[in-house]
Amino acid sequence: MAQGPTFSDEQVDYFMQESLNEAKSARDEGEVPIGAVIVYENQIIARAHNHREANQIATAHAELLAIESANSWLKSWRLEDTALFVTLEPCIMCAGAIINARIPVVYYGAEDSKGGATRSLYTLLEDKRLNHIVEVHDGIRSKEASELLQLFFSDIRAKRKIKKINNFYL
Repeated sequence: MAQGPTFSDEQVDYFMQESLNEAKSARDEGEVPIGAVIVYENQIIARAHNHREANQIATAHAELLAIESANSWLKSWRLEDTALFVTLEPCIMCAGAIINARIPVVYYGAEDSKGGATRSLYTLLEDKRLNHIVEVHDGIRSKEASELLQLFFSDIRAKRKIKKINNFYL
């Protein structure tokens, strides 16, 4: 397993709060509220949130956008001395990018029972058959991360219902 940076509980809480702030920015922009930050030498070097709707690009996930930003900041595709903090368990695509970027440690909030590739459905980041194993810390501020997602999708369903009712009476 790759040796990554270690953090105090207070630092973990702070960096996850920054990820949650990114998720709230996504929500405010009408995006699925998922946020991510990448930390290097105890400072945030990259932050991002989902931009799939705005960009109409399937790969515009928070993790991938943060990885690209960190690559630019470090001027390297290897993110060996970093940590990724993300509000939702990474999907298969993002887990692959995490592995390929050589990120040694990931902290995430909410579980993704429908698409999680870290613990829920798959364990890609810890698969010993791969050339890079990632240390995973799950459930970090998961209640807040889950509530953001639940409220977002609840609002979408309510808006669809109102639209359907309004269309019925037109």
